[in-house]
Amino acid sequence: MEPGTNKIALLIDGDNAQPKLLSLILEEAAKYGKVTIRRIYGDWTTPQMNSWKHILNDMAFTPIQKFSYTSGKNSTDSALIIDAMDILHDELVDGFCIVSSDSDYTGLAKRIREEGIFVMGIGEKKTPSAFVKSCEIFTYCENFELKTDTPEKKHLPKEHKAVVNQILINKAFDMSANEGEEVYVSTMGLNLRKLDPSFDCRTFGYNTLTQLFKNLKGFVLVDNLVNGRNHPLLKRH
Repeated sequence: MEPGTNKIALLIDGDNAQPKLLSLILEEAAKYGKVTIRRIYGDWTTPQMNSWKHILNDMAFTPIQKFSYTSGKNSTDSALIIDAMDILHDELVDGFCIVSSDSDYTGLAKRIREEGIFVMGIGEKKTPSAFVKSCEIFTYCENFELKTDTPEKKHLPKEHKAVVNQILINKAFDMSANEGEEVYVSTMGLNLRKLDPSFDCRTFGYNTLTQLFKNLKGFVLVDNLVNGRNHPLLKRH
């Protein structure tokens, strides 16, 4: 997706998201388009929604009321899903960002993708795999918190990164290479997300893929200047 030309609907399950991360959530969604629809769903008559109220107007979010008529039952998901389908049917946006750690949105994400519309998710690492895999991109909230970590905590051991990522990265390299020995780092990023929607270099303590590959054994980066800008290439040892 081209961030400058696409419109995004950002739909947040207020029962399954953290108010303190709202600005970071908005920033993450804005990487993929202009966030034109901003809604937070919940029962605004309950105390647990109070922490959202003071930041709604500051960030131009619309609260959507959904009464919880039955104790222990979450009615927020049904309201969000119905709204999302209305937005999809009316062709108001080019993509969706669903914020929740609840598996109930798995079917919604699949339905949006079936229409050929971009869909991303944001949630905690406890989010069920089915929902994660149903999105084109899934970002874990825990990665937002890296921004406030101390430098000592920011980077995981290189050995850990290599063990966790090597098979996935090799598959992405093979997808990107097309019989060549060099691939664009940007192409690697796209194919890594295709193989694993939750792949995020911030999980391993780096802000960019370039930084990650500089510290990953078995690969070397090659500068590639095009019109004065560097579009680095990746080679495998």
